[in-house]
Amino acid sequence: MTVTEQEIARYVGQVREALADLPPAVRDELLEDLPEHLAEVAAEGEGSLHERLGPPEAYAMELRNAAGVTVPAATPNLDQRIGAAVRKGRERVHAADTRLGPVLGYPRLSDFLRLLRPAWWILRGYLAAMLITVLLTGTSFGLLPRLGGSSLAALLLLAVTITGSIWLGRRTDRMGRRPRLVLNLGAALLVLFGLAGFAELDSRAGGGGNPIPYEQVYTDQYGGVQDVYVYDGQGRLLEGVRLFDQNGQPIRLGSAWCAEAQQRYETMPDYGDLSRMTYPYCPEGAPFRFGPTTPPATGPVTPAVPTDPSATPDGTAPPATPSGAAATVTPSGGPTPSPTPTD
Repeated sequence: MTVTEQEIARYVGQVREALADLPPAVRDELLEDLPEHLAEVAAEGEGSLHERLGPPEAYAMELRNAAGVTVPAATPNLDQRIGAAVRKGRERVHAADTRLGPVLGYPRLSDFLRLLRPAWWILRGYLAAMLITVLLTGTSFGLLPRLGGSSLAALLLLAVTITGSIWLGRRTDRMGRRPRLVLNLGAALLVLFGLAGFAELDSRAGGGGNPIPYEQVYTDQYGGVQDVYVYDGQGRLLEGVRLFDQNGQPIRLGSAWCAEAQQRYETMPDYGDLSRMTYPYCPEGAPFRFGPTTPPATGPVTPAVPTDPSATPDGTAPPATPSGAAATVTPSGGPTPSPTPTD
């Protein structure tokens, strides 16, 4: 087999890559006569350049030694540093895998995590369904991926995404390197989306140590009442009034808002008996007054008896006179009948 010009150019390029750490002037000087030398070597006999001269890296090392140029050990290139970092990371992961496995009762932690793969496949399908719902409907993260507010559509979407996730999980080991890389990247994005969604759910539920306080759902129209003022039919303010409902229970509204009322109720001997507390608490705070204040009655009321101006001094009524007759009063105070007229 003869060596072609394409093979010579490829060999020269590989040697150039092995000398990439050298300054361009030194590298070009070492490679100046290399194509002609390789053509002469190829014309001398059969076989490839790899078979006759060895790998390009070994040939580049011979050129370094002939020119007295060595590879600086303290300055590795970027690829070498990345490779060293990757190897060191793998060693640490392997050490942690071996160290944490016995804690869970397994030789390695990866053996335990491998048993959890079916659960992860289901969770991945659930997160995929939630992501589809959020992107299509614009709603926030919830417990079910409701498409259009339908529970049936949510269950159908979950069935499709979970089944697809399980199908992918069972075939991951047979995929190539690039498909597995894309699948792992998508899984990482789903995990971040799930963490953000669960944090939003927790904040809406009142988590994080700040529970949402209970609030009354009704409105009390008497919640702002501080005192009660009762007026009679003539518009006079009544004091010392007690209010009761139809069952005889005292009606209490407001509180002793002024200092005088507070002091008065605290010094009452029956303080705490709501039925004995009267309105208004603070009469001086009445919104209006139409007349003199009528104090409450404190004793039994005696009905008034009308007086007759014709009553006698001893309190007895005078005798009745016949109709049509006039009576005259004598100086002694006794009545004298008048003469009866004749027909």
